[in-house]
Amino acid sequence: MAVFKLPDLGEGLTEAEIVAWHVAVGDTVTVDQTVVEVETAKASVEVPVPFAGRVATLHGTAGEVLTVGSPLITVDSAADFTEPGVVTPEGSGNVLIGYGTSQTRTRRARRPRGSKAPAPASAPAAAARSTSDRIRVVSPLVRRLARESGVDLHALTGTGTDGIVSRADVERAITTPATQATPAATPDEQRIPLRGLRKTVADKLTRSRREIPEATVWVDVDATELLQLRTALNSDPHAPKISLLALIARFAVAGLRRFPELNAHLEGDEIVIPSAVHLGFAAQTDRGLVVPVVQNAHQHTLEDLSAALADRTEQARSGRLAPADLTGGTFTVNNYGVFGVDGSAAIINYPEVAILGVGRIIDRPWIVDGEVTARKITELTLAFDHRVCDGGTAGGFLRFVADCMENPVRLLRTL
Repeated sequence: MAVFKLPDLGEGLTEAEIVAWHVAVGDTVTVDQTVVEVETAKASVEVPVPFAGRVATLHGTAGEVLTVGSPLITVDSAADFTEPGVVTPEGSGNVLIGYGTSQTRTRRARRPRGSKAPAPASAPAAAARSTSDRIRVVSPLVRRLARESGVDLHALTGTGTDGIVSRADVERAITTPATQATPAATPDEQRIPLRGLRKTVADKLTRSRREIPEATVWVDVDATELLQLRTALNSDPHAPKISLLALIARFAVAGLRRFPELNAHLEGDEIVIPSAVHLGFAAQTDRGLVVPVVQNAHQHTLEDLSAALADRTEQARSGRLAPADLTGGTFTVNNYGVFGVDGSAAIINYPEVAILGVGRIIDRPWIVDGEVTARKITELTLAFDHRVCDGGTAGGFLRFVADCMENPVRLLRTL
């Protein structure tokens, strides 16, 4: 009988929620057969089993959150399978294909949820329980949550298997006084746990607002010629289509080469400006807001950038983005105009230092050559970290992008 544990999904992810099982107890599985879909804080992942046999136990149900290293599925008569041993710097035991772990970081072996760590041979078992909370807490996220919230783990009674303290135990200690029972939901309300992707987004936005002294500049832009250019570029039925977002993103990337401070991040008292532009863009999905990243966007042609944006969007909406596709961005573009709004006080995508927002394009009266005429107008908004640059830099970048949009044919020659 072999136990397959929730594999290390990489990117610092330490837990995942079971979305749906693709097998049932008694089914026969083959090597690399997908057995379950899980959702991490960054993406949905289909997990394959590394051996063949008959399913004996499914460790968890849909909606349950498991930590990395917890038992996931037990299979009888599994041939040619060796249980992973102690974790070494070269690997982390069960590793999901396509993710892996760092080769420069040593990890200690994780115990299955509910198992007890053996006490040292020279110490009685009772002493082991009192010397450290490691015996009673499996998840490092639970440990961190308790530490940040000032909850004493030793004072909690774990409700997990063998008394393991779970995240729910810590959250109850945070929100509920010891003498007060947890209130039940009333018939006229719904309670939705803030976890997974939604929790990750909430944490990043909260940290951004808490740590970044941001300022905002905006400008109205005549996008009439830009729309005409897109129509001309897409007139060839055999050529790849160019999206409006790709055109604006291309101008933004060019602007970042001229104003690189906005492509930076802070490390302590230093402003770190990378040589590459890794462009993030906000995408609304059924799972919530995600920010896919196009790596090395400064090296993409307009056609390549448009194709990359479309591909990332489709993958995001189908839940097929890998965690690596959602990290490492240096600047973000947010087209909230698709929601029918003109402007927004966008929140910077921490640890980046700026975000460009684009509102809807609508007909408005505009003065051209001294005459009032109807033009296609949009609003650009730039939120930036005032520690990194001043209004001159932010305004210069925003004006550059606006000029490119208003005179795209002329300015494309220099890009």
